[in-house]
Amino acid sequence: MKSKLIYVLLLASFWSSVAYAQKINKAKLDSLFSLLAEKNRAMGSVAISKNGKILYSNAIGYSSISERENKPATTKTKYRIGSISKMFTATMIFQLIEEKKLKLTETLDTYFPGIQNAKKITISNLLNHRSGIHNFTDDEEYANYMTLPKTEDEMIAIISKNKPDFEPDEKASYSNSNFVILGYIIEKITKKPYATNLAERITSKIGLTDTYYGGKTNIADNESYSYSYTNQWDIEPETDMSIPGGAGAIVSTPVDLTKFVGALFSYKLVSKESLSRMKTMTDNYGMGMFQMPFYTRKGFGHNGAIDGFGSTVGYFPDDSLAIAYCTNGQVYGMNDILIGVLSIYFNTEYTLPIFSTIQIKPEELDIYTGTYSSAELQIKITVTKNGSTLMAQATGQPSFPLEATAPGIFSFGRAGIVLEFNTANREMTLKQGGGSFVFTKD
Repeated sequence: MKSKLIYVLLLASFWSSVAYAQKINKAKLDSLFSLLAEKNRAMGSVAISKNGKILYSNAIGYSSISERENKPATTKTKYRIGSISKMFTATMIFQLIEEKKLKLTETLDTYFPGIQNAKKITISNLLNHRSGIHNFTDDEEYANYMTLPKTEDEMIAIISKNKPDFEPDEKASYSNSNFVILGYIIEKITKKPYATNLAERITSKIGLTDTYYGGKTNIADNESYSYSYTNQWDIEPETDMSIPGGAGAIVSTPVDLTKFVGALFSYKLVSKESLSRMKTMTDNYGMGMFQMPFYTRKGFGHNGAIDGFGSTVGYFPDDSLAIAYCTNGQVYGMNDILIGVLSIYFNTEYTLPIFSTIQIKPEELDIYTGTYSSAELQIKITVTKNGSTLMAQATGQPSFPLEATAPGIFSFGRAGIVLEFNTANREMTLKQGGGSFVFTKD
């Protein structure tokens, strides 16, 4: 759920002709996930379905790692899905609209008059991130309370304390605050907890047995912890699920997620008109979903990130294809994994990744450490070392480990980040998402 510099949300868009996969290449998919597991590049689970039938599923890594026991992940392992929860919340909002209990044009002051601009912010603005309400997870103090339980009043106070980022409907900017508020609105209208609404309105309707509002992780119930990797898998802190609410508190599996998105696009949860509104993009934002292009195909879905978890669900209507991937440990980028899975499924040319790194002695890392500033970006990047691992941390962001891929070149595959150092000129170049930014050592 937390917004970070390092995350890239949507699949890359390419233009090419693509052959349809008459028969899924299970062996190549198995090879991809075996490679990811063998090289400690990912842990998690994937599912692909067509016309509601599961064609492929797989799980790699562990749901729990400890000195006593490493518990292998299975296709029944459950993950925190973060912001994919927003698709569920948006679905329930449109159900309430269809029941004439809510309108897209209704303003926020009906429910939370104390939020700035409440009389001008509509339900529609909340759904497509045009409210101007500040994203509370961007605040530095978020890390100080994320593991602590919060009440609705406490969360509204946190959301309300910041000035609006812009006037309602002026533009779009992603904000978890919007969907936390929408989750509370569902509760106020129905007079039932979000968890009950989720069960009654979605999961029980379409037979999702492994999807629910999360709580403290319960390994005995096939739930997983999340991890980051620095020479070994280290457990990540747990966000208290009272905080993300309708923006990111759901637990699920890839199989259940493909069932959900398939049911949504088959009009089993909302009407065709409602789904059309959800799919309509304004400044690249739909109402609870994004476009997910892959070559000439156009999919719709959402992804999520909470703690060390990452997740994506997408649906390609022209192919009746649903895909979902959940991870509790990321080194290789989730986006790159999904491109690989879809390339293999559609029989597009694809070469399995080669994970090549070089070993650098700890004392040789010292020449790269320091704080770097850029005239192009309003952030600083601090480079440190942790034993034999180089670490980087951008202003207001968590630190992340770097792998040496060549002399003076380090990468963070999970986010597609490459740092190239020119120590003679005291410079470092950040490359990510096609951009290139020069930083100078302070």
